[in-house]
Amino acid sequence: MSTVQTSAKQSTGKIVIAWALVGVPLGYGVYETLTRVAALFG
Repeated sequence: MSTVQTSAKQSTGKIVIAWALVGVPLGYGVYETLTRVAALFG
């Protein structure tokens, strides 16, 4: 395996982890916001 392929796999893993660290709390925040908006107007 070449160095470029190894580096690309490591970068992909870091990108996936970074998106998970951002996406999970963001998704939870959107869910909580929508739940509270529904309770407010529902």
